[in-house]
Amino acid sequence: MPILSEWDLTDKNIIITADRRGWTPYLAAYLSEAGANLIIAGNSDSDMDEAAQAIKSNGKTPITIETDLLNEDSISEMAIKAYDSAGQIHCLVNNAKADFGKRFELITSFEWETQYKFNFMSMVLCSKYIGMAMLEHGYGRIVNMTSNLSKRGLWNSVSSCSVEGAIHQFTSSLALEWGREGVRVNGIGAGWIDKNPQSQQDPNELLLRYLPSRRKGHPTDLGGLLVYLASESCDFVNGQTIFIDGGSLAHA
Repeated sequence: MPILSEWDLTDKNIIITADRRGWTPYLAAYLSEAGANLIIAGNSDSDMDEAAQAIKSNGKTPITIETDLLNEDSISEMAIKAYDSAGQIHCLVNNAKADFGKRFELITSFEWETQYKFNFMSMVLCSKYIGMAMLEHGYGRIVNMTSNLSKRGLWNSVSSCSVEGAIHQFTSSLALEWGREGVRVNGIGAGWIDKNPQSQQDPNELLLRYLPSRRKGHPTDLGGLLVYLASESCDFVNGQTIFIDGGSLAHA
């Protein structure tokens, strides 16, 4: 796709965290197509390798850093390796997330802790260790991938809604704290996302009948906004979570 000059990410070094949902290759490809140099952080079971391949198809060579996002020392080491390999980091995309659904009274303490650590604390720690150097440079963009569960409740999703709510407040508060020092912090709230094309979605599915868009989203639906929030153009956008959800939050 043609890239607006204001959204040009040429020579920008961007870290994106990987998970198992399969979104990372699409998001990384959008950033790469806009000119960015990508550093992908994730463990061996994540979609890091698929994302690296997607970037290579755009003619660029990514840096991959195996990282345990549940471990603070591993995240700290990742940040050091990223700076040693690429230099200044201009943007961090906190993308890694694990989906989880279970009735509240059945959720174990271990499941609560694991989801909290992977979905939220990994975001906090990546922002801390990457963000400290952004503060030194007086420039940075942090984009937190979240969902519409940060604003709405959903059955079988008490833990997910709670964690997404924490991400929403983290985004707003960190933006206030770091905004005067040149770091912009924003979020993308995704709705129901399906990696399959729209042509493979069942039009009679109850969820699709509920959504004003009459379809689930695709990771590519998030790409344009991600490029914008990583770019120079978003300098006056700070502390915002922007929802791309097919209109689901518009329901009363």
